[in-house]
Amino acid sequence: MTITYEWRGDFENAAVNVLHAEGFGHRTLDIDWLAQVHRHSLGWVCAWRGSRLVGFVNVAWDGGVHAFVLDTMVSGDLRQAGIGAQLVATAAEEARAAKCEWLHVDFDDDLRAFYFDACGFRPTSAGLIAL
Repeated sequence: MTITYEWRGDFENAAVNVLHAEGFGHRTLDIDWLAQVHRHSLGWVCAWRGSRLVGFVNVAWDGGVHAFVLDTMVSGDLRQAGIGAQLVATAAEEARAAKCEWLHVDFDDDLRAFYFDACGFRPTSAGLIAL
């Protein structure tokens, strides 16, 4: 299985909407991902198996030295193959190249092993307000 990774690659909204629904357990929505990432993101990484989008991660930022991993998603039939970890590694490489000094992520407890062990994040203190 050959997977290619593309920083700021072209994609179809429908493909990301399907991945997001599958990854986050909701019905498929009609979100304009292209407009969203072009307006708010440092970049994004697409994972391709041939012409099929099989993974995606968004990298938002503050315009300075902080970047944020959002919406890491991999097609269900290809999970546990290292695609998610490579998406995040590519995001980190590109954020570093853009002179970011920090890459942040927040996640649900069931993803601790993925982000800490597979991706190399370390625990920090943080705060959250539910709005």
